[in-house]
Amino acid sequence: MSPGAGRLGDRVVLVTGASRGIGLAIARACADEGARLVLSSRHLEELEAARETFSDPSRVFVRASHAGSREAANELVSWTVATCGSLDVLVNNAATNPYFGPLVDLDDARMLKTYEVNQAAIVTHVSAAWHAWMRDHGGVVLNVASIGGLTVEPGIGWYNVTKAAVIQLTKQFAWELAPRVRVNAIAPGLVRTEFARGLWEGREQDVAANIPLGRIGEPSDVASLAVTLVSDDASWVTGQTFVVDGGTTTKPSGGVS
Repeated sequence: MSPGAGRLGDRVVLVTGASRGIGLAIARACADEGARLVLSSRHLEELEAARETFSDPSRVFVRASHAGSREAANELVSWTVATCGSLDVLVNNAATNPYFGPLVDLDDARMLKTYEVNQAAIVTHVSAAWHAWMRDHGGVVLNVASIGGLTVEPGIGWYNVTKAAVIQLTKQFAWELAPRVRVNAIAPGLVRTEFARGLWEGREQDVAANIPLGRIGEPSDVASLAVTLVSDDASWVTGQTFVVDGGTTTKPSGGVS
């Protein structure tokens, strides 16, 4: 596709947590629609390797950044605008989950780290994008939540709490930043990524059997909807969270009335 063509026509898209998995898939889908990309994550070498997987790496810029730091968020956004000339789309994808277990045993260090990366980073990156570009020029924000923010699961309760906050932040920002900026979220189910490997590796068939559509999700399943939401095809859509889970959340609870 020639530069400037496609649904995103030379817009600048910043994706956090973009060196692999869902973040990288969203970045590729946006590039396929004509966008210029800024990929961000903690490790520069992984970002550089990811950039080389694009059909035109010259339209992809990389910047190492710590999602859980307000200072880093401000610096990343400022660098993006200075380097690319604008910031039209922000995709908040970075996430972490350093703890597995009951909430009553969650230690302060891992509680704070999960909060900073999964929840506070939404606030800091949206704030930075608003003040640096979107307040005057408009734009689109897409937050990556999780179906865990809509339900209860063993072991990952605190992660799910932070993802529930992402869903609420999406609504709040959509109301506060309208009409200049649209803000939506995607809530994926179980997707075949390195981040979620512990939830599916070694028992894929059993896991897939419990998903109505019969398979674990792929990053491309999320990316295909993401690129629509950040394009003008969704120009009258804001404040919404879209579930992409193969039907997982449609399953009956098992209770009786």
